[in-house]
Amino acid sequence: MTDAAATPPPRARWRVAFAALLVFAFCGFVVLGVWQLQRMAWKHDLIARVDARAHAAAVPAPSRAQWPAITEATDGYRRVRLTGHFLQDRQARTQAVTGLGGGFWVMQALRTDEGDYVLVNRGFVPPGGNVEPAPEGRVVLEGLLRISEPGGGFLRRNKPMQDRWYSRDVAAIARRQGLPAAQVAPFFIDADADPGVRGWPRGGMTVVKFRDPHLSYALTWFGMALLTLVAAGVLVASERRLRVDRRRHSSRGTHVLPPG
Repeated sequence: MTDAAATPPPRARWRVAFAALLVFAFCGFVVLGVWQLQRMAWKHDLIARVDARAHAAAVPAPSRAQWPAITEATDGYRRVRLTGHFLQDRQARTQAVTGLGGGFWVMQALRTDEGDYVLVNRGFVPPGGNVEPAPEGRVVLEGLLRISEPGGGFLRRNKPMQDRWYSRDVAAIARRQGLPAAQVAPFFIDADADPGVRGWPRGGMTVVKFRDPHLSYALTWFGMALLTLVAAGVLVASERRLRVDRRRHSSRGTHVLPPG
């Protein structure tokens, strides 16, 4: 008798479990919303830093001793200056989608004055476009430092043996071109537009843009948290109505015996 009285009915157990689930969901949604706001602050800081790098005065490209320390976070889109000689027989085309439509990036190897190799993205060329030869002799160029894009593009793997490139994979392209791996920089340079080139490739087409959906994500999570509060309110209101109904039912079932 005591055990049965101590055990809550199934409906009551279900309400307790549902209430606990709402509390857990509310806390989880709030945490996710706050995390997205923190991510948004980090992204805005990153965008500001990258924008500052891209519009700063050019600095010498990192030397071989500096290569191991290069990262996207600290060096991506840094404006650099490079001097050397283009290798006219070391060129690859990688798939590109730009404001001018679909086509290819022209990636050409440049041997620096120090004897190392850097792949230079000379610019965009549409399908069937004629690529003007790279300048002969020593060149001085400026552009944005970009980190290698290994593997391939979305759902497409690079096919080095067929010279089909869906990403600017520095190591793979350099290997295909027979360049010494130890002397190849782990980055490439998006060259500025060359005023001497009237046709293709078209340089200076780098778009410095980052997806910034964190505010919408945060609002979504906070909206879900608000919905859990609404659900909790409905549950509380339902409980109150149930208690009132029980009291009414109990009062109707009470009979007063006449004095005997």
